[in-house]
Amino acid sequence: MAYPAPVEALIEALRRLPGVGRVTAERLGFHLLRDPEVADELARGLARARAEARRCPVCCNVCEGPLCAVCADTTRDAGLVAVVEEPRHVEALERAGVFRGRYHVLMGALHPSEGVEGRHLEVAALVRRVAAGDVRELILATDPDKEGEATAALVLEALEEAAADEGAAAAVADLVITRLARGLPAGSAIEYLHRGVLEDALEGRREVRLRSQR
Repeated sequence: MAYPAPVEALIEALRRLPGVGRVTAERLGFHLLRDPEVADELARGLARARAEARRCPVCCNVCEGPLCAVCADTTRDAGLVAVVEEPRHVEALERAGVFRGRYHVLMGALHPSEGVEGRHLEVAALVRRVAAGDVRELILATDPDKEGEATAALVLEALEEAAADEGAAAAVADLVITRLARGLPAGSAIEYLHRGVLEDALEGRREVRLRSQR
C-alpha cells in the first residue's frame, strides 16, 4: 500500500539526493515528519542557502559575497590554481593549511551513469581562465578514483582543444600542468585525507604535459 500522496512526494524528493535509495529516503522522511523542529530548521536553511548563496565568478566555488574568501585574499598565489571537484574539497585543503594558491571548482565529477556529463561541469570556465593568461600552474586535484581520473582527462582534453585556438594558444603553451602525487590512496576521497597525506601529495605533484606542448 502506498503512503499518502504528500508523504510519497517527500520520499521521492529525498530519493533524488545523491546516494539516497528508497529505504533511506523513507527513514529520513519519517524522521522529518516526527521532528517538526528539525524539519523547520532544514526548510529555513535550504531557503536561506538558495536565497543568499551564489557562485564565485572567478573560481565557481560557493560564496556569499561578490567573491569567495580565497579569491578575495590578495595574499594568495593567483597564478597557482588547484582544480577540484567539489566545494568540500576546497574546505579539506583549507583545513589542512597546506596550500596557498587558489582554486577552480568543477562542481562535480564526470559520471555519465549518474547523469553527470562534461557539459554539467565548470570546465569551460576553467579554459577561459587559463586563456586569459592569469594561471601559471594548474594542479589537477581531482579524486584518485575512476571518476576523478576521467574528470582530469576531460580537463586535459579541453585544454588540448584550447591550444588549437589562436587566442588561447600562447597561454596554454606556457601553462605548467601537474597532478597530485600518487601518494594519495587509490579510491579515496580528498576530504577524508590526513593533513600529512595532502601535504606530501602537493609537494610531490608531477607535471602533465599536453600533446601540443611536447
